[in-house]
Amino acid sequence: MSPDKATMSSKSAVTKAISPEQLATRASALGAAVHAGGDELERSHTDRARTVVDKVEQRTALVGGHTVVALSGATGSGKSSLFNAIVADDVAVTGARRPTTSTAAAAIWGDEPVAEMLEWLRVGKRHHVPKPRHGRDHLDGLVLLDLPDFDSRESANRAEAERVLDLTDVFCWVTDPQKYADARLHDDYVSALATHEAVMLVVLNQADRLTPAEIEECSADLKRLFARDGIKDIEVIPTSAKTGMGIEELKQRLTTVVEGHNAARQRLTGDIAQVAGSLRGGVADTEADLGEKAGDDLVDALARAAGVPTVVNAVERDFLHESVSRTGWPFTRWIRAFRPDPLGRLRLDKDKDPLAVNAADVRSVLGRSSLPPPTPAARSAVDLATRQLGDKAANGLPHRWAEAVHAAASPPGPQMADELDRAVIGTSLRARNPIWWTVLGALQLLGAVALIVGLVWLLVLAVMGYFQLPELPTPEFQGLPVPTLLVAAGLLLGLVLSLLARLMARAGAQRRAAAIDKRLHRAIAGVAGEHIVEPVREVLARHAETRRQLDIARGSR
Repeated sequence: MSPDKATMSSKSAVTKAISPEQLATRASALGAAVHAGGDELERSHTDRARTVVDKVEQRTALVGGHTVVALSGATGSGKSSLFNAIVADDVAVTGARRPTTSTAAAAIWGDEPVAEMLEWLRVGKRHHVPKPRHGRDHLDGLVLLDLPDFDSRESANRAEAERVLDLTDVFCWVTDPQKYADARLHDDYVSALATHEAVMLVVLNQADRLTPAEIEECSADLKRLFARDGIKDIEVIPTSAKTGMGIEELKQRLTTVVEGHNAARQRLTGDIAQVAGSLRGGVADTEADLGEKAGDDLVDALARAAGVPTVVNAVERDFLHESVSRTGWPFTRWIRAFRPDPLGRLRLDKDKDPLAVNAADVRSVLGRSSLPPPTPAARSAVDLATRQLGDKAANGLPHRWAEAVHAAASPPGPQMADELDRAVIGTSLRARNPIWWTVLGALQLLGAVALIVGLVWLLVLAVMGYFQLPELPTPEFQGLPVPTLLVAAGLLLGLVLSLLARLMARAGAQRRAAAIDKRLHRAIAGVAGEHIVEPVREVLARHAETRRQLDIARGSR
């Protein structure tokens, strides 16, 4: 949103009547935006926002329905004389010496208690305007302030004027035919308060020095200057404290302001809109949508860095190893005991029940696994994936928010390495044993028994023949001796089952490796989500919440 549109939106918001509830809502939204934005918002703007929120709380807590109007202007504009003319008494000191006013003076209309208000304003010089003898004074509730010159040569006077202006409800800019185009008035005050059009009055004082035509010409030029400052529809009131010109008209305008009972809320709403507009410049209109699969590439890169391919390969080899141990020829299985355990070499838990994985299992593993450290290529892949995720999330965001996104996407290296290792250690690398292990193992045992029985039988027959003992009857099948058939069947069955087991083991190992690979990727995805993706989403969520609250504070929602 462009600054011009933001300003127009803010001004349209404050020209409407503001209820106490609406003011409280906007102030609360401003505070919430500062809290949500945190360090990603400009520090000077957030400090000003907190000051405004505090001011809203303090101003609305004051007893009474007073309206504070400040006469503010440059040296020689005749503020004090105009102040006395409105009050109809010589309250403010006037004279040729400059500066004449060094501290603010207050004139109070009405009997409503005003001490708390003036203490908050820190205005010591006070004058209570007496009530008229007949009827009521339409200015009841007005607190009119005569401020030091905002261009005073005395820095203390300028500081006092700015301090009180920051607390006043209505600005009454008093200028004169010689200084109405003063840059300090327009550049330092009017332009900076463009969101406060609803609480501004403009007085062209000392108009008695001009002819009617000149008054009209100066008023038109003054309107033009205010329009350039962002105040489009301002009315200029020509006055003269010397002749009384325009005094009654100015009083009537002040009466309208006082009787509206809304000036304080409009001023505070303008303050909120102003600082919210400044903060809104540091927030984008949208955020990137990461989607559900935002971290897929990142998970793949982290899995490689965490040694998942090594683990999966070890799982595959371990399945082959155990398959042969369970289904191989019983007479050669013992050789497998001398081969190293593929998972044991990595210090991974190979006997964990896959259905009982919990935090205690992870805590029971002492130290890190023996997985090899990531290669330079794997580390580069992780850096690239995190950078790509950060770039996608930071697309279109202001600089501070983009930096926060990239910081969230790049957690400390040692911490991530430990988390990834714990994820691998805490993941079960086993599944249920396949049924075919039991079936083939039982058949192998049956074949081994047949072989042993046949060999023993043949050995007995050979011994008896050697010692020329009576021959035992030897059954035959299809013309072949049964012992010979048992030996042949045992050998053949063992060979066939071993070949079949190897084929099934290769297929099973691939399935087991794929299942464990998915399981490890889920564990890695959990680490990536917790330490990278979710922190990035949290930054984007804070950005969205900051924008929403600022729009509420500005009255755009």
